[in-house]
Amino acid sequence: MKTIGLAFAIPMLLALPAVSQTQVKVIMSGGFSAAFQALQPEFEKSTGITIAIGRGASQGNGPNAIGSQLRRGVPADVVILTREGLDDLITDNRIVGGTAVDLARAPLGLAVRAGAPKPDISTVEAFKQALLRARSVTFPASGTATYLTEKLFPQLGIAREMAAKTTNVGVAAVARGDAEIALQPVSELVHAPGADFVGPIPKEVQFVSVFSAGLAAGAKDPEAGRRLIEFLSSESAVAAIRSSGMEPVKGR
Repeated sequence: MKTIGLAFAIPMLLALPAVSQTQVKVIMSGGFSAAFQALQPEFEKSTGITIAIGRGASQGNGPNAIGSQLRRGVPADVVILTREGLDDLITDNRIVGGTAVDLARAPLGLAVRAGAPKPDISTVEAFKQALLRARSVTFPASGTATYLTEKLFPQLGIAREMAAKTTNVGVAAVARGDAEIALQPVSELVHAPGADFVGPIPKEVQFVSVFSAGLAAGAKDPEAGRRLIEFLSSESAVAAIRSSGMEPVKGR
């Protein structure tokens, strides 16, 4: 009986698909996460390459920033973040030359806690008044924060008022009720649990983030990393990118 069982078992084991030993380690910022999560299963199924994901901020000096992680030796094959952050990493020789690819554009948007009244932001003045009326405003400590605090708020003449009531948490604070308004890339807001997306801010004061990918210097499997970047910049990724509130970069 043991011999017969073994005779059946061996062909069955040989018929099973081989388990891939190839894994791509990706560190990404939040803006591209929704699109990536939708695309990951298709890439893994079609290539047999698995993906391990780490998170981090596109810019800044905090320990969670992608640049900070790479500098202290956190392993990565591919990084996905804002173009400004990627350019910093290229300058710092953390990205392999010639591998940077722009993937998608995301405008800046506004969200409130789920079920809360949605403010009018249809004009610059209405948007300004919504910010002034809000008890608290939050946005992540990234390129968004730099634009808001160094350019937009001073341009609107409300820098002093906003400094007293802003935090650098992001939409999660709105979902918890710790902040009234969140300002960040639309792709980080449209599917955020516990929050309602109001819309993009007026085009006259709009800030568009470009999310880009690059092959990390010291990548353990550069070929698998290149295959992932090629997939993310192909027509196969367009629908998921648009569904997440972004637009694919034209002419790629």
